[in-house]
Amino acid sequence: MSLSKSAVKRKIGDEHRQFQEKWEVQFFFVEHRGTPTCLICTEKVAVHKEYNLKRHYATRHAEEYEKYQGDERANQVASLKTCLLRQQDFFKKATKENNAAVEASYVVSEMIAKAGKPFTEGEFVKKCLLQVAHFVCPEKKGQFNNISLSANTVAERISDLSSDIYEQLCEKAKCFSVYSVALDETTDITDTAQLAIYVRGVDDNFEVIEELLTVIPMHGQTTAKEIFHQLCYAIENAGLPWKSFVGITTDGAPSMTGRKNGLVALVQKKLEEEGVEEAIALHCIIHQQALCSRCLKFDNVMSVIVKCINQIRSRGLKHRRFRAFLEEMESEYGDVLYFTEVRWLSRGNVLKRFFELRAEVKDFMEKDGMAVSVLSDPKWLMDLAFLVDITHELNVLNKKLQGQGQLVSATYDNVRAFCTKLVLWKAQLSQTNLCHFPACKALVDAGTPFSGEKYVEAILKLQEEFDQRFADFKTHRATFQMFADPYSFDVQDAPPVLQMELIDLQCNSALKAKFRDVSGKTDKLGHFLKELTPSFPELSRMFKRTMCLFGSTYMCEKLFSTLNFNKSKYRSKLTDEHLQALLRVSTASSLKPNVAQLCEKKRCQVSRSKK
Repeated sequence: MSLSKSAVKRKIGDEHRQFQEKWEVQFFFVEHRGTPTCLICTEKVAVHKEYNLKRHYATRHAEEYEKYQGDERANQVASLKTCLLRQQDFFKKATKENNAAVEASYVVSEMIAKAGKPFTEGEFVKKCLLQVAHFVCPEKKGQFNNISLSANTVAERISDLSSDIYEQLCEKAKCFSVYSVALDETTDITDTAQLAIYVRGVDDNFEVIEELLTVIPMHGQTTAKEIFHQLCYAIENAGLPWKSFVGITTDGAPSMTGRKNGLVALVQKKLEEEGVEEAIALHCIIHQQALCSRCLKFDNVMSVIVKCINQIRSRGLKHRRFRAFLEEMESEYGDVLYFTEVRWLSRGNVLKRFFELRAEVKDFMEKDGMAVSVLSDPKWLMDLAFLVDITHELNVLNKKLQGQGQLVSATYDNVRAFCTKLVLWKAQLSQTNLCHFPACKALVDAGTPFSGEKYVEAILKLQEEFDQRFADFKTHRATFQMFADPYSFDVQDAPPVLQMELIDLQCNSALKAKFRDVSGKTDKLGHFLKELTPSFPELSRMFKRTMCLFGSTYMCEKLFSTLNFNKSKYRSKLTDEHLQALLRVSTASSLKPNVAQLCEKKRCQVSRSKK
């Protein structure tokens, strides 16, 4: 059944009614945000209709305000309009101050998280701010007092910041063309196993996002199967598709790398079930380098050094006397260092310090009635000098492998360079050329005899260890070289699927010039690779896969340092949720929390200190 146009009910919006200025004086109304508003009681009328405004005035205010006529009535309208504007300005100012207080609360909470301070530090910060305001700007002390920084508020703010970063990561994950993960596990002060999982993804524009995916407390067993279930949950919870999974980097523990039931094997089975290409599995390059350095036993040197250091530092009185002795001798260093085997750089630092203080240690031990005969043995001293030089070079390599956002090709290049140096050192030591061994050279210049055969054998053993341990990286060496410099790579060594595109790329002079400009600049490399996608799809795919690989679990190790600092014996009851929020906020790098958006969802709540 159809209706005629006259029968259709007309909508108010279709009438296009407008506010008339004469209504201000007649009925004490003004238009505010498109709605007629009474100047007397600030009540709003929905429709721009003279009858509605007249009825409101007649029934509410006519008896009191009808006596005002002419100029007196106009002045009354102006006075009421001024009052209304003042009220609006007051509420705008209050809203602005409240928003500023909430934003300040978020910013300070983020700083507390990054500094690893307890949540209760917020109250102390607020007291400091109030004292500063009292002397610097006392008229604004009330605004500082409105900043919410109680322990509960700080904890809530940090959780909000963490959730916002995670939501951004999940949103970015939708655009990942490929991604890889790095994971490691440690035990906190309460003996709870904490599994850290980092993700690095690359999108179609070759933008790299490297962030903490999750930290999972494992209160039960830490078997490969359990770790695999937690990894699957983290990946699926973040909306990461298995078809884009291309790499996994672990610390090389048996539960991670077992051939049949290890984590890597379980992941490969999962990818096979999903019909996805096998992922590249790597053993952390820093861990492997640290393991290689252990083949340099020299127990005759380390045992004596550790024994001497323990004797000096084990008792407070003897330690104080030793430091006073060094000060009296005007030594360059004020103390010896403890040796901690699990720290990557510890042995090199301890050896170097002990070598520099060898004469002072010898004299002090003799004065204390505990002479160490080997400190006068030239063969032992030469062993010490060689160990000082070679561990120094190993520490230099270790530092090059550390750092966030490193490309796997660059880290492996550093290892290859070190292996080449080993060949050079082996030849030079056999010829008694000590130009790269300053500690040994210092002893030789002082008259200590040198025989290179023993040290050549040690270098050879180190060389064999590097060749054996880095076999997994060596498998992908060609891919890394092609990624690092596709223009110098031999086409015949490339996989058939890449050969035609590689020839076209190497013959493109314009792209070659651009590549030379961005070579070695990771931040600009993405812009160059982005131009390859339309014409070189297979090469672009290979570049993305290589670009997203983790060369090490350095980020996990760095996270564990932050974890141990936050969850210490003074904060052992920190909940798992708060710990994860703290770690996510304090380690975020690619993503930053959107504080302005979070402020819109909050109302200012003034925190009051308990008296």
